[in-house]
Amino acid sequence: MKNYSIVRIGNEYIVQADEKSSLKISSRRRAAKLVTDAAELLVQKPAPPQVSDDASISCDSSAIVDPSKVP
Repeated sequence: MKNYSIVRIGNEYIVQADEKSSLKISSRRRAAKLVTDAAELLVQKPAPPQVSDDASISCDSSAIVDPSKVP
């Protein structure tokens, strides 16, 4: 993350990315660690999707209630 800052407001630290507040935390060290972790995740390549042959997204017609049979 190139454009970020950690700003102290009262007893809390606000992590800002591109001047938008995105995280509130009580420890500056923890805020810096989370920014570092986020930057590392942004650099990593996404994992390839795992598709299995038996997986499907379909409607289970037995779960649909007939409105005419509802009291």
